[in-house]
Amino acid sequence: MTRAALAILGKDLRIELRTRESVPAMALFSVTVFVLFHYGLDRDSLDGAIAAGVLWVTLLLATVLGVSRLFVTEREQGGLDGLLLAPIDRTAVWVAKAAALLLYLLLLEVVAVPAFAVLLLGTDLLAVLPELVAVLVAADVGLAAVGALVAALAVETRARDLIVPLLLLPLVVPVIIAAAAATEPLLAPAQRPDELGRWLLFLGLYDVVFILVSVAVFDFLLED
Repeated sequence: MTRAALAILGKDLRIELRTRESVPAMALFSVTVFVLFHYGLDRDSLDGAIAAGVLWVTLLLATVLGVSRLFVTEREQGGLDGLLLAPIDRTAVWVAKAAALLLYLLLLEVVAVPAFAVLLLGTDLLAVLPELVAVLVAADVGLAAVGALVAALAVETRARDLIVPLLLLPLVVPVIIAAAAATEPLLAPAQRPDELGRWLLFLGLYDVVFILVSVAVFDFLLED
């Protein structure tokens, strides 16, 4: 399964490098939203709960764009039928797609977080950067696991762009709530993340549960 997953992941990354359809669109969307918030809120800077909410809602909506594009190549060029006929464990497809989405999210945040800091943040991120990176990675794993599963569910539907947000958003609400709660004290002037460990534990448990669920149902999902 590992070899098949790496082959599919490599194919997806090569296509993304050639077409640049997913990550640039996600990054451009995020920066645009931050600019709109910068001028729309008419405030020099944000902090605390408002800053955390703006950051995570923006990242979540950018994630929807990435999930919507995750199986586009297979659908448009008939590659999904080839994957289903190949003598491989079908779970490898989910592993590859989840890994690709995770990489897309990490690349997105390399652009989005500094843009967020410049346009909207009133505090210095360098002091809390390790904690913020831990929250981002923990949340990204959950978003990638659920996103790959939802993308597979919606790939054969005509209303894919509608089905993806309708299925994805309710499933990832716990991730966004926990990530925003963990990020809030990091973006506040006091910067005392007393409950960071609890929220990271919650995100870790969410990641484990949905990874196990995805591995268990993905094979049957593709058969249907």
